[in-house]
Amino acid sequence: MERLHHDKLTSGPKGASTQKYVDVAEVHDGVIVLRNGALRAVLMMSSINFELKSTEEQDAITIQYQNFLNSLDFPLQIVISSRKLNIGPYVEMLNDRERRTESEIMRTQIAEYRAFVKELTEVANIMSKFFYVIVPFSPVESTDSGFFTRIMAALHPAQEISAKREQFETYKNQLYQRVDHVIAGLSGTGVRGTMLNTEEVLELLYNAYNPSLFTNTSLSELDRVNARGL
Repeated sequence: MERLHHDKLTSGPKGASTQKYVDVAEVHDGVIVLRNGALRAVLMMSSINFELKSTEEQDAITIQYQNFLNSLDFPLQIVISSRKLNIGPYVEMLNDRERRTESEIMRTQIAEYRAFVKELTEVANIMSKFFYVIVPFSPVESTDSGFFTRIMAALHPAQEISAKREQFETYKNQLYQRVDHVIAGLSGTGVRGTMLNTEEVLELLYNAYNPSLFTNTSLSELDRVNARGL
């Protein structure tokens, strides 16, 4: 299992003192295991421009979303991450293309477009937004277990799950069923989603716990998201 409690999440002399504030015990198969034994899956969702839809389309989307909410028997968390758009790499790409273009007309057009993009981003604070849905699952406590067994499981939930691989697989499969239900339910509204894998979850958590290091996002990052089919 890939753990967060190393240089992945906290580093330096302050790492040991900050780890106790992190609720995540480990990440495995794209599933977050919390300290209390609960599981979480993170879905990255696409977006739709509701205002540009016709009245009939808006009504249909609203009804589909209402039906989706009524079909849930578990809670969901919706997270919106906003970052200032960094156009530096994009401008550098335009500069390189301008230098390699032989046509004088094309070079002029690229230069004018580059100036327009820079001026636009200087005047307006352009933000990129990422939408996530957190799907939870909490293991059901067995009524057949003894008192001391339940106490040990409550005190060491992550170790309990790790020690019982078969039990973890059962819980994970039930979590995956919820994930499929959420993706299918939201697809009726035109919103598409995909579950993050282990590497992507680790990156998301690292950015969340180190916001000062990741205040910007580049156009290349947005292209990577779009390439995943969202």
